[in-house]
Amino acid sequence: MDMMLKAKFLNLWEEYFDGAALPVVFYYTDNGQAAGRVKTPVGHRCVIADLARVAAGRNLLFDFYSLGCFGGRHYLGFAQNWAPDFEHFLSTGLPGTVEGERYKKTPELVKTYMDSLPAFKAPARYIVFKRWDRLVDGDTPEVVIFFDTPDVLSGLFTLANYDQSGVDGVFSPFGAGCATIVQYPYFEKDADTPRGVLGMLDVSARPCVRPGVLTFAVPMEKFTAMVENMQESFLSTESWSKVRKRIATERKRRP
Repeated sequence: MDMMLKAKFLNLWEEYFDGAALPVVFYYTDNGQAAGRVKTPVGHRCVIADLARVAAGRNLLFDFYSLGCFGGRHYLGFAQNWAPDFEHFLSTGLPGTVEGERYKKTPELVKTYMDSLPAFKAPARYIVFKRWDRLVDGDTPEVVIFFDTPDVLSGLFTLANYDQSGVDGVFSPFGAGCATIVQYPYFEKDADTPRGVLGMLDVSARPCVRPGVLTFAVPMEKFTAMVENMQESFLSTESWSKVRKRIATERKRRP
């Protein structure tokens, strides 16, 4: 971890975002001692619920057995197969067998969606999540994830597009909440022009985050460029100062 980058971002974040919540990062590793391993849950458990502990400052490590959701295992790269009857689960269901979530109109649409996604296998045995200020020298963050309100995300969105001529520096793909903060931004790190990912629009994952919170996830290369651009960007303008004041006010209102 570049400790100068760590410190620079902390200072600029405080200056321009008035103490908004710090982001969470993740990286894959074979070091089982890199953080505290999450115990195998009893029954279903969404990984998004566990990340609230990371946002509060606790370092967490997951493996296949730490994840209490088949979707989480798939989208974090620890299981390559889809859950049985997934095309029915995501659509109309199977009477007496699978209750459908009705996120897609037909099983056929789901199959096309499944076929369109590239294969994803975790590059190591574990995935580690840490809050930005908890990073140390030996950490190798690959993706940075913000959980926050539209005002904060508007700044991140605009910053992600600041050094590009096109209109798609950020995209919002259909997928599970964990897919939009892990799988999609992880794929972006190898793109010629990495993009940010706007997420947490998954209805099933929404109860695991506060009302009014979405996510913005970005691969480390893109994030580093965003940090380097902060001081010369719109963040120093009167337009942003109006939004920044609202961010500060909203923060004070929260318990």
